[in-house]
Amino acid sequence: MSSRQLYIGLMSGTSIDGIDIALLDMTSGFPKTLDFFTQPYTCELSDKLHQLCAPQNNEVYTLGEADIEVAHAFSFAVERMLDKHSLTSKSITAIGSHGQTVRHHPGAKFPFTLQIGDANTIAVNTGIDVVADFRRKDIALGGQGAPLVPAFHQAVFAEKKSRAIINIGGIANITWLPANQNLAILGFDTGPGNRLMDAWILRHQQCAYDENGFWASTGKVSKRLLTELLSHPY
Repeated sequence: MSSRQLYIGLMSGTSIDGIDIALLDMTSGFPKTLDFFTQPYTCELSDKLHQLCAPQNNEVYTLGEADIEVAHAFSFAVERMLDKHSLTSKSITAIGSHGQTVRHHPGAKFPFTLQIGDANTIAVNTGIDVVADFRRKDIALGGQGAPLVPAFHQAVFAEKKSRAIINIGGIANITWLPANQNLAILGFDTGPGNRLMDAWILRHQQCAYDENGFWASTGKVSKRLLTELLSHPY
C-alpha cells in the first residue's frame, strides 16, 4: 500500500454531460490535486438521464437500470485514472462518489433528493472502498442537500475577513464565510446557473455549451428584460 493518502473524487453535475474525476493527495491533511479530467457520457446514457429528470412511463425500471449504468461509467473513469498514473486499487484509500442527481426537491411536502450511480457496484468493480450518499442526511436535518460545499469552502477559503464564494455550476450556489468564527457559515442554492444557457445554446446553436462565453459575448443587454428580472423580490 502507498505511504501517500490518495483519494479519488467522482461526480456529475446537472448538465449531465459527463463525469468529473479528481485524484487527490491528502497526506499533508490538506487536499492537493494531482490530476483531474472529464469523461463524457455516451449520447445514449445522457439521453436516458435527461429523460429521468421528468416523469415518464416505466420510470422505476429505467431508474434502476440507469443507477447501475452510471456506476459502470464511474468505474471506468476510475480505471482510466489509475492506468494514467500506473496506480492500483491498493494505492487509493477511498473513493468519494457524489453520483448523478436526477431529482432534487428540498422544498417539497416530503423533501427529497435522488442521486444514482450505485456505490456498491463501483466498489466491486474497482476494489476500492466507496463513500457516497452525501445529500440525504442534510435534507433530513432540514437543509437543502448540499452539506459538503460550505465545509470545503471554509477549509480552503476562510480568512480573517468575511468572504462570499459563488459557484456557478448547472445550479449556482453561494457560501458566506463570516470573519467572526462565532457566527454560522451559510450556504445555499441561488437558482439556475449554466443549465439554462446550456439548454438554450443546444437548441439554437447545436452546441453542448457556450465555450468561454463566446456566443453570449456577441449579444446585447435587453434593458426591458433586465429591469423586469431585477424587480423580482428574490
